[in-house]
Amino acid sequence: MITNAAILVIIVAASLTIGFKAYALIQFPIIFFAGVIGVWLFYIQHQFEGVYWSRHDQWDPIKASLYGSSYYKLPKVIQWFTGNIGIHHIHHLRSRIPNYNLQKAYDDTQDLLDVEPLTIRKSISCLRLKLWDEKGQKLVGFKSAYA
Repeated sequence: MITNAAILVIIVAASLTIGFKAYALIQFPIIFFAGVIGVWLFYIQHQFEGVYWSRHDQWDPIKASLYGSSYYKLPKVIQWFTGNIGIHHIHHLRSRIPNYNLQKAYDDTQDLLDVEPLTIRKSISCLRLKLWDEKGQKLVGFKSAYA
């Protein structure tokens, strides 16, 4: 509640200083682009080539953590701005590891984990993956579903 009250004070102070319209014209693009980036990060960390999906009765929590969520290898600056969320497989494996320790946890265990990193370039091709093919045990695009 204190954080919400502080945000409200900032909004009111900024609105009284520069006007609400100017404040909104600054804030709304930031909110929009942050939202787009957030949705992209969530999408790509669960929809990628080679992802593990399973029905409830066959679900394995370790496989789901390591292979059902991606290791999205981002440039260091972007990794810092996103709170190391690209190291998503470690986050799913042990959600209590704070974001500032995810890189260390990955570095300490990378020899034990057989996880292929997903790069920004590779992630663009994952946009076509929308449907789970149960027979092939893989994500496919809409064109494959019609075939």
